[in-house]
Amino acid sequence: MFRRGLIAIAKKAGASRQLVRNIRDGVRIAWIVVAVAAVLIVTGIASEFQALTVTGLAGLTISLALQTTLSNIIAGVLLFSDKTLRLNDVISYSGIKGTVVRVGLRSTLIRTQEGNIAIIGNSTLMSGPFINYSAEERLVGKP
Repeated sequence: MFRRGLIAIAKKAGASRQLVRNIRDGVRIAWIVVAVAAVLIVTGIASEFQALTVTGLAGLTISLALQTTLSNIIAGVLLFSDKTLRLNDVISYSGIKGTVVRVGLRSTLIRTQEGNIAIIGNSTLMSGPFINYSAEERLVGKP
Protein backbone atom coordinates (compact mmCIF):
# COMPACT_ATOMS: atom_id res chain seq x y z
CA MET A 1 0.00 0.00 0.00
CA PHE A 2 2.85 2.40 0.86
CA ARG A 3 4.62 1.48 -2.35
CA ARG A 4 1.52 2.14 -4.46
CA GLY A 5 0.99 5.53 -2.82
CA LEU A 6 4.62 6.52 -3.36
CA ILE A 7 4.51 5.45 -7.01
CA ALA A 8 1.21 7.31 -7.56
CA ILE A 9 2.75 10.50 -6.15
CA ALA A 10 5.83 10.11 -8.35
CA LYS A 11 3.70 9.57 -11.48
CA LYS A 12 1.50 12.55 -10.63
CA ALA A 13 4.64 14.70 -10.26
CA GLY A 14 5.72 13.70 -13.76
CA ALA A 15 8.43 11.18 -12.94
CA SER A 16 9.84 9.13 -15.77
CA ARG A 17 9.20 5.39 -16.02
CA GLN A 18 12.81 4.68 -15.03
CA LEU A 19 12.52 6.79 -11.86
CA VAL A 20 9.23 5.11 -10.92
CA ARG A 21 10.89 1.73 -11.48
CA ASN A 22 13.83 2.76 -9.27
CA ILE A 23 11.47 3.90 -6.51
CA ARG A 24 9.56 0.63 -6.74
CA ASP A 25 12.78 -1.40 -6.55
CA GLY A 26 14.08 0.63 -3.61
CA VAL A 27 10.88 0.10 -1.64
CA ARG A 28 10.99 -3.60 -2.50
CA ILE A 29 14.57 -3.89 -1.20
CA ALA A 30 13.62 -2.09 2.01
CA TRP A 31 10.75 -4.52 2.57
CA ILE A 32 13.05 -7.50 1.94
CA VAL A 33 15.54 -6.22 4.52
CA VAL A 34 12.75 -5.77 7.07
CA ALA A 35 11.33 -9.23 6.31
CA VAL A 36 14.73 -10.92 6.66
CA ALA A 37 15.33 -9.13 9.96
CA ALA A 38 11.91 -10.22 11.22
CA VAL A 39 12.55 -13.85 10.23
CA LEU A 40 15.91 -13.81 11.99
CA ILE A 41 14.33 -12.43 15.16
CA VAL A 42 11.42 -14.91 15.14
CA THR A 43 13.67 -17.93 14.58
CA GLY A 44 16.00 -16.79 17.33
CA ILE A 45 19.06 -16.62 15.09
CA ALA A 46 19.54 -12.94 15.77
CA SER A 47 18.62 -10.84 18.74
CA GLU A 48 16.47 -7.76 18.33
CA PHE A 49 19.49 -5.57 18.96
CA GLN A 50 21.47 -7.17 16.14
CA ALA A 51 18.55 -6.87 13.74
CA LEU A 52 18.02 -3.23 14.64
CA THR A 53 21.70 -2.54 14.15
CA VAL A 54 21.78 -4.20 10.74
CA THR A 55 18.60 -2.48 9.52
CA GLY A 56 19.82 0.85 10.89
CA LEU A 57 23.13 0.51 9.07
CA ALA A 58 21.34 -0.51 5.88
CA GLY A 59 19.04 2.51 6.15
CA LEU A 60 21.97 4.83 6.76
CA THR A 61 23.86 3.43 3.79
CA ILE A 62 20.87 3.78 1.48
CA SER A 63 20.07 7.30 2.67
CA LEU A 64 23.66 8.48 2.20
CA ALA A 65 23.80 6.93 -1.25
CA LEU A 66 20.55 8.63 -2.29
CA GLN A 67 21.16 11.96 -0.54
CA THR A 68 21.68 14.04 -3.69
CA THR A 69 18.90 12.30 -5.60
CA LEU A 70 16.42 12.74 -2.76
CA SER A 71 17.45 16.38 -2.36
CA ASN A 72 16.75 16.97 -6.06
CA ILE A 73 13.41 15.16 -5.85
CA ILE A 74 12.29 17.18 -2.82
CA ALA A 75 13.37 20.39 -4.54
CA GLY A 76 11.44 19.32 -7.66
CA VAL A 77 8.31 18.72 -5.63
CA LEU A 78 8.74 22.14 -4.01
CA LEU A 79 9.16 23.79 -7.41
CA PHE A 80 5.89 22.16 -8.50
CA SER A 81 3.97 23.02 -5.34
CA ASP A 82 5.26 26.60 -5.01
CA LYS A 83 4.56 27.20 -8.71
CA THR A 84 7.76 29.21 -8.97
CA LEU A 85 8.52 27.63 -12.34
CA ARG A 86 6.25 26.63 -15.19
CA LEU A 87 6.85 25.61 -18.74
CA ASN A 88 7.78 28.48 -21.04
CA ASP A 89 8.82 30.78 -18.17
CA VAL A 90 11.85 32.90 -19.02
CA ILE A 91 14.39 32.63 -16.21
CA SER A 92 17.96 33.56 -15.46
CA TYR A 93 20.20 31.54 -13.17
CA SER A 94 23.95 31.82 -12.68
CA GLY A 95 24.53 33.55 -16.00
CA ILE A 96 22.21 31.23 -17.93
CA LYS A 97 19.11 32.90 -19.38
CA GLY A 98 16.47 31.00 -21.27
CA THR A 99 13.05 29.41 -21.45
CA VAL A 100 12.01 26.53 -19.20
CA VAL A 101 11.45 23.48 -21.39
CA ARG A 102 10.87 20.86 -18.72
CA VAL A 103 10.64 20.73 -14.93
CA GLY A 104 11.32 17.19 -13.79
CA LEU A 105 11.70 15.65 -10.37
CA ARG A 106 15.49 15.73 -10.49
CA SER A 107 16.38 18.49 -12.93
CA THR A 108 15.08 21.43 -14.92
CA LEU A 109 15.84 21.90 -18.62
CA ILE A 110 16.29 25.42 -19.95
CA ARG A 111 16.65 26.33 -23.64
CA THR A 112 19.12 29.20 -23.84
CA GLN A 113 18.86 32.06 -26.30
CA GLU A 114 21.54 30.34 -28.40
CA GLY A 115 19.33 27.24 -28.67
CA ASN A 116 21.34 25.05 -26.28
CA ILE A 117 19.75 23.06 -23.48
CA ALA A 118 21.03 23.75 -19.96
CA ILE A 119 20.31 21.06 -17.40
CA ILE A 120 20.23 22.31 -13.81
CA GLY A 121 19.63 20.09 -10.78
CA ASN A 122 16.54 21.15 -8.84
CA SER A 123 18.36 21.40 -5.51
CA THR A 124 20.97 23.66 -7.13
CA LEU A 125 18.22 25.78 -8.65
CA MET A 126 16.38 26.08 -5.33
CA SER A 127 19.50 26.97 -3.34
CA GLY A 128 20.64 29.84 -5.52
CA PRO A 129 18.75 32.95 -6.47
CA PHE A 130 17.15 32.80 -9.90
CA ILE A 131 15.10 35.42 -11.68
CA ASN A 132 11.78 34.46 -13.23
CA TYR A 133 10.93 37.18 -15.75
CA SER A 134 7.55 35.63 -16.66
CA ALA A 135 6.00 34.98 -13.27
CA GLU A 136 5.67 38.34 -11.52
CA GLU A 137 1.91 38.60 -12.00
CA ARG A 138 1.37 34.93 -11.11
CA LEU A 139 3.52 34.95 -7.97
CA VAL A 140 3.06 38.47 -6.60
CA GLY A 141 -0.17 39.61 -8.19
CA LYS A 142 -0.95 42.65 -10.31
CA PRO A 143 0.91 45.79 -9.20
